[in-house]
Amino acid sequence: MPETTTPALPTAPLWRRIVGSERLVLAVVCAVALLFRFRWGLGWVEPADFFAYLTIQSNLAFVVVAAWAGVLAWRGVAASRRFDAIRAGVLTCTVTAGIVYALIVQQSTVRGIQVNVPWSDVILHFVLPVLAIADWMLTPRSRVPKKVVLFVLAYVGIWGAGTMIRGSITGWYPYYFLDPNQTNGIGEFVLLSSVAVAIFVVVGITLILLRPPTARYPAERKAPGSSGPSPTPSRRQHPRVRVHSGRPRHPEARDDPSLAAD
Repeated sequence: MPETTTPALPTAPLWRRIVGSERLVLAVVCAVALLFRFRWGLGWVEPADFFAYLTIQSNLAFVVVAAWAGVLAWRGVAASRRFDAIRAGVLTCTVTAGIVYALIVQQSTVRGIQVNVPWSDVILHFVLPVLAIADWMLTPRSRVPKKVVLFVLAYVGIWGAGTMIRGSITGWYPYYFLDPNQTNGIGEFVLLSSVAVAIFVVVGITLILLRPPTARYPAERKAPGSSGPSPTPSRRQHPRVRVHSGRPRHPEARDDPSLAAD
């Protein structure tokens, strides 16, 4: 009886495993920084208020997305276009939160307000966004539609409305420019909020317009639901054979009309 062997499962190339490991490390570092930031803020922020920060929410989403992207890379599976769109949305929020945080620290210094910046905030707002943008620019991915920005703005709008309603009840706001007691009237509130929204739009469009690398990963399998092409083994092309319907023509019918009419 002939021996049968089980075909080996396809494995990801070494450099793709490196990309997967990098994404998993980013997810772990972000999770550790969030835990440290939570413990550090317990002295002056209620636990429920901690999760009201848009920065915290976007970084929690970043942990999940980066971890799943790392798993896909390790398995050698190409991410679907929808998942890449989710990555773009989460990255837009993460990068924008870092930019807004830097502006808040700068404005707090101008206003004479002391702001402590622990190492966890440095990781969450400055280090991780830069590394995530590098991963976005240098690794293969799908083209993302511009409507992702609309979904990001919808999320920001819902978060902002909920924050203002909650703040009017509790008297606490995650950012000073949302607090009526710390802004000079409705005009400054509208101006600073518009600047924050504009940063979301600019960052989102910039990430979408960054063209992905043209080369795809070798030995790549298509993830379920992916809209991209899946590699298939090369097939030998055979010439097409034209088949005529009806009665076969006599080989001499072209020269003899009587045979053609037969």
